[in-house]
Amino acid sequence: MAYTLLLRLAGPMQSWGSDSHFEIRKTDQYPTKSGVIGMLAAALGRSRDADISDLKKLDFGVRVDQPGETITDFHTARKDSKTSYITRRSYLSDAVFVVGISSDDRSLIEKIEYALNHPAYPLFLGRRSCPPVQPLTLGVKDDGLKVALLKEPWHGSSDIYKNSVGQEQLKLVLEGRGAGVIRRVNDSPSSFDFHDRQYESRLISEIMVPKVNTENTDHDVMSFLEDLE
Repeated sequence: MAYTLLLRLAGPMQSWGSDSHFEIRKTDQYPTKSGVIGMLAAALGRSRDADISDLKKLDFGVRVDQPGETITDFHTARKDSKTSYITRRSYLSDAVFVVGISSDDRSLIEKIEYALNHPAYPLFLGRRSCPPVQPLTLGVKDDGLKVALLKEPWHGSSDIYKNSVGQEQLKLVLEGRGAGVIRRVNDSPSSFDFHDRQYESRLISEIMVPKVNTENTDHDVMSFLEDLE
């Protein structure tokens, strides 16, 4: 049996970069697996060179409850007393995501939940300048990842997204080859060591699913599971 911990990742700004180089720091449109695993490792008090193989094995999924808006900040930095250069850093503003991490080891999932609520190190949403707002954890569900993400009510916060046309569905991102848009991303971490950072690629599938509002949870989850295989 699988158990799933759901997280609500929200804050003034977030930045989840899987393709950033030197002066250009991009952000993906939803949280990366490497970014979330980094946050879990920080909460658990693990050092940069610690083993993260147990966290890497967690089943991982994201639901985009509020996509937010991409903004870019320009910084002037000095290389030396005579040379300066411009850096570009992109962020997501006013975004809200529901992230699921799942395992058949309930004790591990509960340990992670406790650590996120009592973190050993400060937590941030991709970058140190992006702290999360509360609540961060939404509880451990006695469901697998897909079902837990489908059943969870919408956690957006903006009336713009709540009432706008075309927002009856949400983007759901799951690992593996499934229905919808299939992409390959390079965000599965093997090591966060400053001297030996290692990432592997993984396949992800994007599909649109109905939004469940808190005032109306009459939602047939099982009818959508076949579309996610």
